Amino acid sequence: MDRMEETEQAQRPGPTGPASGRAGGPSVTAPGPGGENLADQERRRGVRRMKTTATGLLLFVALLYVLAKWAQSSGAGGWAGYLAAAAEAGMVGALADWFAVTALFRHPLGLPIPHTAIIPTKKDQLGASLGEFVGENFLSPEVVRARLHSLGIGGRLGSWLAEPAHADRVTAELATALRGALTVLRDSDVQAVVGEAITRRAEAVEVAPGIGKALEKVVADGGHRRIVDLVCVKAHDWLITHGTSVMDAVQGGAPGWTPRFVDRKVGERVYKELLRFITEMRDMPSHPARGAVDRFLTDFAADLQSDGETRERVERLKSEILGRGEVQDVIASAWSAIRTMIIAAAEDERSELRLRVRSSLISLGSRLATDGRLQAKVESWIESALVYVVTTYRTEITSLITDTVAGWDAEHTSRKIEAHIGRDLQFIRINGTVVGALAGLLIYTISQALTG
Repeated sequence: MDRMEETEQAQRPGPTGPASGRAGGPSVTAPGPGGENLADQERRRGVRRMKTTATGLLLFVALLYVLAKWAQSSGAGGWAGYLAAAAEAGMVGALADWFAVTALFRHPLGLPIPHTAIIPTKKDQLGASLGEFVGENFLSPEVVRARLHSLGIGGRLGSWLAEPAHADRVTAELATALRGALTVLRDSDVQAVVGEAITRRAEAVEVAPGIGKALEKVVADGGHRRIVDLVCVKAHDWLITHGTSVMDAVQGGAPGWTPRFVDRKVGERVYKELLRFITEMRDMPSHPARGAVDRFLTDFAADLQSDGETRERVERLKSEILGRGEVQDVIASAWSAIRTMIIAAAEDERSELRLRVRSSLISLGSRLATDGRLQAKVESWIESALVYVVTTYRTEITSLITDTVAGWDAEHTSRKIEAHIGRDLQFIRINGTVVGALAGLLIYTISQALTG
């Protein structure tokens, strides 16, 4: 019978055509002859050996039955009847289990008996049932949550991250991912998004009151005085360096009818008074001009917060500045500089960015390994995220099983499954032969006892 099965299989075309190479089909890694991989060939050899053993046992009990019946008819004694009954029941059990095992993968003896060749004919239904089974028993929110909770992910993750070598590995992976993301992103797209975001945010928020509050605080703290000092110093130095230019400018603005020496005297006088004023303002913290600057800034800060006309002017100025191309160019150049800086920091193992990330990961791992409340939070986040994924995409996940099985070639699928479980199924035939023989012997013994 097994030889007939092998002949039928040899006559069928092997899965060497397009069906065997489907993306969703069974693995064909390291293919050998007939499109099967080496592991499948070894499994099939094991199946053939077990088939030979099971068939040999069937032939053995058949031979015992013939010899026992001959001995019984020759008057060999009562033992022949017991042996014949055991052998007969063993043959029945072996044939029944042979039929059951064969019916899973093909029609026994090639006969189209109903409810045989179950796997080839019911492949799609089995795939759908398998997907439904996985969805109900493995992808339910309760099962996922209970399984994740039992794993204690928070503590394990913390202990793992607390190891410096593991933190280094995570830091390197994050750096690689960051470099990849920044490399893939087009500068023009990012610049457009950032520019639009900044512009939209700036247009949506009135900046005058905020500037007024900041200026008011700066003036109250005296922070503006350093700027005034710097301006005075720079103005004094400029006047010293460009005194001739200042006097020439004053002379050039004089009326044409005035004598030249008068213009020169006026220019020198203006320059000296201007230099004296700037020098006194520079050297005297209590100079009246400094007080005037303080009052001006204080009044301006108040106007920015409460005066409607001033606030409106600031908003118009803001809109004009944001609308200028130079501002967008500044945003674009800023992004390019930031991108270059981030990539360089990600590539440098000793950069401040990577060192801080590594330190933060180790610190997080240490806290996570010892802080029960933090562990509970992290585990709750992970559980909620995975439960959401499972609940939302369970149909898509199970359809992967269903569609994959549906895409397999029926004959190839049957051969693959038989190669994986066929050896164990042949043990069913052997067990059926042995159990049948024992059951037949027991039944014959009981019947003999009752009739004796």
